[in-house]
Amino acid sequence: MSCYINRLLRGLFVFLLCLASTSLYAALDIQIFGGGTTQIPIAIVPFEEEARLQQSVTSVVAADLQRSGLFKLVDAKSQALYKPGQIDYTDWAVRGANALVIGQTLILPNGQVEIRFYLMDVAKKVQLTSLITTVPMTQLRAAAHHIADVIYETLTGDVGVFRTRIAYVLKQQNKYALQIADADGFNAQSVIEYSEPIISPAWSPDGSALAYVSFENKKPIIYVQILATGERRVVADFRGSNSAPTWSPDGKRLAVVLTKDGSSQIFVINVDGSGVQRISRSSGIDTEPNFSSDGQFIIFTSDRGGSPQIYRTAISGPKSGVVERLTFEGNYNVSPQLSTDGKQFTFIHRNNNRFNVAIQNIATGQMQLLTNSQFDESPSFAPNDKIILYATEVRGRGILSAVTSDGQTRQELSLQGGDIREPAWGPLRSR
Repeated sequence: MSCYINRLLRGLFVFLLCLASTSLYAALDIQIFGGGTTQIPIAIVPFEEEARLQQSVTSVVAADLQRSGLFKLVDAKSQALYKPGQIDYTDWAVRGANALVIGQTLILPNGQVEIRFYLMDVAKKVQLTSLITTVPMTQLRAAAHHIADVIYETLTGDVGVFRTRIAYVLKQQNKYALQIADADGFNAQSVIEYSEPIISPAWSPDGSALAYVSFENKKPIIYVQILATGERRVVADFRGSNSAPTWSPDGKRLAVVLTKDGSSQIFVINVDGSGVQRISRSSGIDTEPNFSSDGQFIIFTSDRGGSPQIYRTAISGPKSGVVERLTFEGNYNVSPQLSTDGKQFTFIHRNNNRFNVAIQNIATGQMQLLTNSQFDESPSFAPNDKIILYATEVRGRGILSAVTSDGQTRQELSLQGGDIREPAWGPLRSR
């Protein structure tokens, strides 16, 4: 049980006080391993006049699509092709491309950049979609992520997540920082830095705020921080431990874990800290709650049966309070998060003394291991449920990794000189 508690506590460390004078910042390096069994061959020709820009647009688009595991890049770097009327479809078919991306960039007199692109179906010789957008030179990566989302959605039918953000905790020397970065690890910024641990960052449904646990007052206290203004407020500072916050789908409530009545139990509170309602009642430890997307259920970790397993309980309706056990394979299953569609959940499963990311179908109970590393933790679904972000260890140092929900493609996001934990994938961003 001590190992179980230690793992839970590790998920509660890193967030506080406004930006210190020395910023904990570094770019993340990405390595991709494997690929999906069925990939779409796509050629992305460097856009016209792109070499004049501070940032290559097509390199970001290509990296985004490759990281998804659903695309195979066909070499197009030597080509000079910018408009649909210039396309030799037979040549691209011989090269093995099913889809072709071409476009232009134009630096405007006001310093902004006009970007236009076309997505073409090589076999049918037709245009599938196009986009014209104008952005400041500093927003070229964001524009490229937007283009990648459009391509992904057009060719797969699923929503793209390349414009989303991730949050994680970074420890460097004696400092802890809660950081936010683009989904590919770039543009990292510290939300807060402190000399005491912070853990359990959780995004609000609209992406405007983060809830987290801070140890700045030598005990775990739950805060909510508004990202645009830096304003933060205490949500839970009860006697004992206050931990593991997670947002309800409407953004009005938080499920939290409190020990104010004795052992760790799950409560629901309003975002302003009012309206405390106890949800779980057991003689063991109930922790790590996560709301279903309809707000009707909470899944959570509990050792009420003797070993940590994952359970589900309804918090409203005729079955309110009824608890159902979901995991039965093995004697250690923790850190659940439900998919957006509510059909499956990801979690950490102990497998021959390894702690690995797994996924389980709720209807069938079928479990699939997605990783084979030594020590994984804190799995978090992308908003489209296709990729899972998690923390792992490489040579004793914490890094971020991601794996597709079918286990076919894995990527490592590494940071020199830092220890990264507690990842959380943010929600979709409005166009």
